[in-house]
Amino acid sequence: MQFNKSELKAVAGKPIKLTLKHVGTIPKEAMGHNLVILEQGTDEGAFAAKAIEAKATDYIPASEKASIVAHTKLLGGGEEDTIEFTIDKKGTYNFLCTFPGHVAMMKGILIVE
Repeated sequence: MQFNKSELKAVAGKPIKLTLKHVGTIPKEAMGHNLVILEQGTDEGAFAAKAIEAKATDYIPASEKASIVAHTKLLGGGEEDTIEFTIDKKGTYNFLCTFPGHVAMMKGILIVE
């Protein structure tokens, strides 16, 4: 239960394309995974606490939309999702899985240079 990379790098102003593949076999209802990239300065713990309450929206809290750079769908075993986005501002952006209990091990940083 972890991402295969804990650090990603990108270039400011250039398109970023990420593919998340759930290599397990368990359905998303029991062991879902997603990847949410947060804006700089977002309190990861507070965001994750709100995400736990957002089951109806696949653990992406609508109230925190302004804190999200980009996110994948919630995936079950064998599924994948590709997202494309651009970040113009250099810096470090946290990413995490918002499925309940996963943030402790499923997180990392995206460094935009």
